[in-house]
Order: sequence, then structure tokens, then C-alpha cells
Amino acid sequence: MISRVTRSKAQAAASYNRLSRWYDWIAGSTERKYRDLGLQLLQAQEGENILEIGFGTGHCLLTLAKAVGPQGKVCGIDISAGMREIAWRRLQSAGVADWVDLQVGDAAQLPFEPGSFHAIFMSFTLELFDTPEIPLVLEQCRLVLRSGGRLGLVAMVKPEHPGFAVRLYEWCHARWPAMVDCRPIHARAALQEAGFRIENTMRLMMWGLLVDVIRAEKN
Repeated sequence: MISRVTRSKAQAAASYNRLSRWYDWIAGSTERKYRDLGLQLLQAQEGENILEIGFGTGHCLLTLAKAVGPQGKVCGIDISAGMREIAWRRLQSAGVADWVDLQVGDAAQLPFEPGSFHAIFMSFTLELFDTPEIPLVLEQCRLVLRSGGRLGLVAMVKPEHPGFAVRLYEWCHARWPAMVDCRPIHARAALQEAGFRIENTMRLMMWGLLVDVIRAEKN
């Protein structure tokens, strides 16, 4: 069984608003290696339209914006207005903000037209949604992707036989859901059930937890 997410969306937004100024210091260096591998697998190309879900403080947005260039477009959606503020300042400082659009919202209801994007990127984000919402988010991804569009996903995954590190992490998640907000999920199975074809996967370890870096394609 996958642990459930018990806090509300409003509570999640408030938490990330508080953390936005310190997030890079708290988690940025730990997650960077896995985010970068996910971006490498996604292979954003010049002139593409790409969406990042859960963009946080904007490090991946910056990489994507540089990759697509001014002939392309990068959109981002995040539940936290505080994160949007930090990310927008980063993009402006780098001189790429003209071809980036950031919105505060919920990925379970994406505010984009069907077939808008060549690719979507999510890093340590899908695990934040409650279990019944994961298929809804992936359905939204399929809707806004073009035919043959790519989905890059970085996610903590739950193994068939969880070890001590996973059990301890899930216990902390259940006890302090505001602080330990994400939890391991069955990422590959969720993608396949949502109608994505998995093209490439790397399985890595982070603090005793499994992390899958996945590139999938909309069938």
C-alpha cells in the first residue's frame, strides 16, 4: 500500500510559501543530481513548448528555458505563490523570463489547451499528490501533451519489499505530514496505467530510498 497524503492543498501551499526562501538550502543540493538526470533524459529541444509541474524555486525552469530558447516556450505551474516569486526572480536575472510563463495552481486541473506541449517535466512532485489524485494528474498530462509527447518524471518509489529506510520514512510521513510531505509511490506502474509508454528508466538511491528517473511517451 502507498501511504496517503492527509494534508489539504491549502496547507501544502502555506507550507511551501513559508519554505520558499529556504528551500534551496534545505533540499536543493540533495535533489539536484536527480533533477539534472531527469532533464538529460527529457532532452528539451530548441523551439519546443514545455511544461514543468511543481517548479519550486526554478532551477529546472532555467535549464529548460535555455534549452528551448526564445523560439520556444516554457510554462510552469506550482501550488505556492512564494515559490513562484523566487523562481521568477531567478529567470529574470538569467534573462530568459520573456519566454516563460508561471502560474500558481493545481496540476489536477491544468489550465492549458489540449495538445499544448511537446514535453512535461515533474521532479519530486507526483509523490505530493494523494493516491487517488495521481491518475488524475497523469490524465491531465496526457491531455495537454501532443501526440507522441514526452513526460520526464523523477520520483521516490516504493519497492516490492520495503527496507528499514522506507518504513522509517513512511512512519515519519504519517507522523509529521507537514514536514515529510512526499512519500514513495509506484511511479512506473502509475505511468503505464495512465497510458504512457516507458522509454527509459534509471533507478538510483537517495538516503536509502529508491528514486526512479523516467522518460515516458504518450501513446
